Amino acid sequence: MRNELFARGVIDREDFEDEVREKAVQSQIREGISDPLSEESSEMWTQRSTIVRDNLTDFYFAYNLPRDLFEDLVKETLSGRVPVEEILLSIHPELAPWDMLFAQGEAYENLPPLERARVEHHLMEIKVVLIKAMISDHLEYLAIARDWFDISDLQFIRARRIGRGKIGGKAAGVMLAEAILRKSCGAELRKTIRTPRSWFLGADVFYQFNQINGLFRYANQKYKPEAESRADHPAIQEEFLDGRFPEEVAEALRGILAEVDKAPLIVRSSSLLEDSFGTSFAGKYETHFCPNQGSEQENLRDLCHAITKVYASVYNPDALLYRQRVGLTDYDERMAILIQEIQGRRSGRYFLPDAAGVAFSRNQFRWSPRIDRNAGFLRMVWGLGTRAVEHLGSDFPRLVALSHPDLRPVSTAQEIRRYSQEEIDLIDLEGNAFCTLPVANVIGRSTPNLRLIAQVHQGDQLQDLVGAPVGTAADAFVITFDGLLRRTPFADNMRTILLKLEAAYGRPIDSEFAVVVEEWQKGQPTPVIIILQCRPQSHLEFEQVEIPADIPSEDRVFVVKNMVPDGIISDIRYVVYIQARSYAKLPSSSARREVARLIGRINTRLKDSTFILIGPGRWGSNNPDLGVPVTYSDIYNSRALIEIAEDVKAAEPSYGTHFFQDLVEANIYPLALSFDDVGVEFNHGFFDGSVNKLDALMPEESRWSETVKVVEVSTETSGGLLQLVMDGDGGEAVAYIEHAQGD
Repeated sequence: MRNELFARGVIDREDFEDEVREKAVQSQIREGISDPLSEESSEMWTQRSTIVRDNLTDFYFAYNLPRDLFEDLVKETLSGRVPVEEILLSIHPELAPWDMLFAQGEAYENLPPLERARVEHHLMEIKVVLIKAMISDHLEYLAIARDWFDISDLQFIRARRIGRGKIGGKAAGVMLAEAILRKSCGAELRKTIRTPRSWFLGADVFYQFNQINGLFRYANQKYKPEAESRADHPAIQEEFLDGRFPEEVAEALRGILAEVDKAPLIVRSSSLLEDSFGTSFAGKYETHFCPNQGSEQENLRDLCHAITKVYASVYNPDALLYRQRVGLTDYDERMAILIQEIQGRRSGRYFLPDAAGVAFSRNQFRWSPRIDRNAGFLRMVWGLGTRAVEHLGSDFPRLVALSHPDLRPVSTAQEIRRYSQEEIDLIDLEGNAFCTLPVANVIGRSTPNLRLIAQVHQGDQLQDLVGAPVGTAADAFVITFDGLLRRTPFADNMRTILLKLEAAYGRPIDSEFAVVVEEWQKGQPTPVIIILQCRPQSHLEFEQVEIPADIPSEDRVFVVKNMVPDGIISDIRYVVYIQARSYAKLPSSSARREVARLIGRINTRLKDSTFILIGPGRWGSNNPDLGVPVTYSDIYNSRALIEIAEDVKAAEPSYGTHFFQDLVEANIYPLALSFDDVGVEFNHGFFDGSVNKLDALMPEESRWSETVKVVEVSTETSGGLLQLVMDGDGGEAVAYIEHAQGD
C-alpha cells in the first residue's frame, strides 16, 4: 500500500518519512517525554515510528486512492504472488474508511481455513469496529454479535440503512436473531424461519430532524417535573408532526415505498437504549402501522407521520420516568427507526397473519406442576400481535406452555370460551387503516386455515373443524389454535427456536413473532415462523421459599392458588386497596382514570416504604371499566400488584404484555386472585375493619376515601408487618401477618 502511494505521486518517500518522524516526536511530547532523543530507547522509538508509519499509510491511501485499487492489492496478496506472511495488511480498523474495512474483512473470510485461522483475531476486530459503528456499542451485545455476524451480514445491514447512525436496539436484536437461527438450526427448520424485509433509519436522522425543525429545545424535558412534562407532551407531538425531513431522507423513504409497492408497513421505535440487557423499554415508545394503500403522496405522508410520532415518543413522560427509574436520565437518547413489511396474507378486504404473539424461553408462571419452566411459553392471538402485548381487560390470548401445549390454565369449554380472543387487530386494505374488529365480524368458512385457528363451541364441547363449516354461526367460533398446536410442528419448532436463541445469548430471551401457514405439503400444513423482535428476557428475582406451616387463619390476609412466581416480599408496611364496589359506582371513566392518577400520587408518597397494591379487575387495563388504568409511572415503587376477580375466574395476571414487562423490570410481583379458585382466601374482615390512612397521609385526597383505602399494617396489628411468600413450585402464595416479638 505504501509503495502505491509513492509510485502514484500521492506523497514522496522523503516527505512521508519526515512526517512520520514529526508525528512520532509529537506523540512523545504528549506522553510527557521532554527530551525525545535521550529518554526513549531505540527499540521503543522504532516501535513508535512503525505505528505512526502504518497509520499514515492508512490515512493517505484511504483519502487519495480508490477502493478498487485496495481490493486489487488484497486479491494479489491472496493469489499467492505475495507470501502468506504478508497477509496482515497495514490498516487500523478504528481509523480506516468502511469501504476498506469491508473489503479486508471479506478477504479474510474467503481465505482457506488454515490461513484464515491466522488472521481470525484481525477479522474479529474489524467486525467489532463495524458493529459498534453501525449497530450497537453495548458490550453485552458485542460479545454475542461478533461471533454470529459475518461480513456479508454487516454489508446487508449497511445496504438497507438510511443515514450514517446506529440502527438501534430493536433492529439490532432482530438481525442478530436472524443470524443465530440461520447458522444454528437444521436445514428443514431453517426453511420455515424468516425475518421481515426491513429498513433502518439511523439514529443520526433523529438529530437531523431535530436540527432542521428547531426541536432541540425539548432535549431537557427529561429534567422537568413529571406534571410539567405531561402538560408539555401534546404540544411536542403536534410540533413533531409538522416537521419535515432532509430531502435525501425523504427520497430514501420514497425508494422504500417503491420497493414494497402496496405492501403494508409497520414503523417501530429502535432507540439506542431499547431492548438492551436489563432495560427493554417495552411499550415506552410508539409503534405505528402504515396500510400503504393510498396514492404515492399519501403513502409518503403517512410514513413520514408515523416516523415523527415515534420520534415524539422519546419525550413521552412514561419513557422519561422509566429512564429515571433505571438510571439513564443523563444518557442522550437517540432514536433510530425500524421499518418492517407487515407479515400476513390477504383475506377478503383484510390483511393479517394466521397467528402472532410473544414467546419467552423461560416460563416464570406455571399453572400446573407438570409444566417445565425451561421449555418456554407463548402468548398468541389471531391477527396482528398487538393484542398479545397490550394490556386488555376483556380480551384474552391463548397461553401455551411449550412443554405441554394442550395444558390450559382453564379446562371447561365454557371457561375456554370465556377466556378466548374476542377482538382482532388487522389491516383494512379497502379502508387504508389499522383497525380492531370483533372476531365474529371477520371469521367465517372462507377464513384461511380456519381449522388450525378455531374450534366450534356446541353445547358443552369445543369441536374440531374437519371440513368447511356450513351453516355455523360466526359467534360459535372460538380462537383456540388447537389445530395449529396439534396438527403441525409449530410448538416443537418454537421450542427449538427459543432454545437456540437462549443458548446463543447465554440467558433467557423473549421474541415477538408472526405465523403464516403456507400451502399444505404431503397433506400437512407448513407454519412459517417470522421473527419480528428478540431481546434478553426480563425476569423477577426468584428465591427458593417455604411457606410457614400452621399460620392461624386470622393472620392470613390472602391466599392465591393460580400462576404463582417464586419470591418473597418481607415487612410490608402498607396495603393500598381499591374497593371494588365503590370503584364500580364511580360515575364515569374519567373518574376511574382519576383513581389511577391518585395511585400515582400515593406511589410517590410511599416511595420510602414497602407497599403492595390490591384492586379489582385488570391493573393497567386500557379500559377503565375493567380495571384501574394505571401506567408504569403510577406503580413503580410498589412491590406487588394483586388483581381481584370477584365474580369470574382469573385466567392469568397479564403475563407477557408490555405492562407485565414493566412489573418484571421493576421487580414488582403480579398475582391474580379469583374467588372461584379452589383454596383461595381473602380476609375481608382485615380490609373492611382497618382504618383508612389516606386522610392522614394525604389530606388533600380525602374525597377518594370511599374508593381507595390505605391500610397501615403495623397500626392494625400492634406493630406487626405483612409477609408475602410465593411458592411457584407449590402453586401457592400466602400473605400473612407476622406479629411483633412479644405479641
